[in-house]
Amino acid sequence: MLEELTMPYEVIPIHIGKGEQFSESFLEVSPNNKVPAIVDDEGPSGHPYSVFESGAILMYLADKAKSSLLPTNPEKFYCVLQWLMFQMGSIGPMLGQAHHFRKYAPEKIPYAIDRYTNEAARMYGVMDKRLGQERYFAGDTYSISDIAIYPWLRAYKWQGQDLKDWPNIQRWYSEVRARPAVQKGLAVMTKTVDRSGDKPSGERWENLFGSGQFPKSRE
Repeated sequence: MLEELTMPYEVIPIHIGKGEQFSESFLEVSPNNKVPAIVDDEGPSGHPYSVFESGAILMYLADKAKSSLLPTNPEKFYCVLQWLMFQMGSIGPMLGQAHHFRKYAPEKIPYAIDRYTNEAARMYGVMDKRLGQERYFAGDTYSISDIAIYPWLRAYKWQGQDLKDWPNIQRWYSEVRARPAVQKGLAVMTKTVDRSGDKPSGERWENLFGSGQFPKSRE
């Protein structure tokens, strides 16, 4: 999104395997200890302003830049919003569970694997039908709903899917991936991100999925 808007930005890495998302300084920005989150040094009132949750960040940046990625026409605006909420309420949570039970869970649970693999396929069907009707999710122009959905579909193999089975998604996926801003965004931190694919263990596991997720004290 930042590359699409050609906004200057500084990336501050948060190593979630080491538990850096639980630091007080980060929790002030993202109270649910999730990435990404942003701090705009020139917020709405001219002061630093933080935003967490990807959907909110995309809306905030589009509004700040007065960008066509979030159109002002009411019909188009709410069309974008519907597909953005589809990502937030369905794509992210359900595909995230598919990732967990298919790839990370310490034991293979057939029911859970089938449940989320089938749900992934159902949502792929919803998306493929939509993209058979429109070039992009919200119509004939690229929008923040496309930006929100694309990263999740990059891990389609983790979800038990094959893009060859979904020709309309495959067409859209290739078109989005070819965008210069997308390529620049994907290149961010490529030299520092661990892409080994190994299952986390020990402290890393606890910070990602285990006891590290829970507060040590509720005082």
